[in-house]
Amino acid sequence: MSTLQLTQVYLERAQKKALQARAKARGTKVAEEVRRAVDAYLAGVSPDELALLDAGTRRAGRHLAEMAANLDRVNARLDAAFELLERGETGRKPGRVA
Repeated sequence: MSTLQLTQVYLERAQKKALQARAKARGTKVAEEVRRAVDAYLAGVSPDELALLDAGTRRAGRHLAEMAANLDRVNARLDAAFELLERGETGRKPGRVA
């Protein structure tokens, strides 16, 4: 890790509270959140772009959760079908061809 330098920054009360809440939610420190914000600023990322990225990330997270749930349901059905096959049960009526 690079050497950190102490820098004093004055924030509005609402800014500090929001940073503290964000750090708590992410399991980081306020200083880390400030460093991330400075990095984004220096990289030329605007607050609007960050908001869009955040919204997109949240939306993707919801879609991935839905996909995982669907995959779990499919896997459960496949597991049940394989179990029937192992026991020699096909679930078909005798004399019937699928």
